[in-house]
Amino acid sequence: MRDQSGHAAELDSIDLAILAELQNDARLPNKDLAEKLGVAPSTALERVRALRRRGVITAFRADVDIARLGRPLEALLALRVRPHTAQLADPLRRFVLSLPETITLFNVAGPEDFLVHVAVADATSLHRLVLEKFLVRPEIVHLQTTLIFKTEKQAVQRPSEL
Repeated sequence: MRDQSGHAAELDSIDLAILAELQNDARLPNKDLAEKLGVAPSTALERVRALRRRGVITAFRADVDIARLGRPLEALLALRVRPHTAQLADPLRRFVLSLPETITLFNVAGPEDFLVHVAVADATSLHRLVLEKFLVRPEIVHLQTTLIFKTEKQAVQRPSEL
């Protein structure tokens, strides 16, 4: 893991255990966290605070089932932008992130410039989003849509073994 300066963060076994427990349940009370780790509550609290100060823990958030919000159809939109300049890419980034359908925006290397993870109500809504919001933008010269059938996430993120 890297700290806020981009350097690899030094993590001991207690830090790693804290990260695993909080990634499984970010609402875990400090008392319960300390008990699971076999340390004093004050130690657990200070360790969590230190991980936040060092930028290892960046946020605590709720995962939301997007389908239960009426958006069960997910897709990745691969965008190619030409010319690929900051003058075009920055406004496009702001536009994409302003759309309520956008879940995540990735700036990538390769033949495409951006991947946009979107969620919509149905195929008609996806078609409308692509045609009426994306393909009307002149800087987008190519768009490829890939439907997502199932998403599986690694429950706990760990440091690199390298």
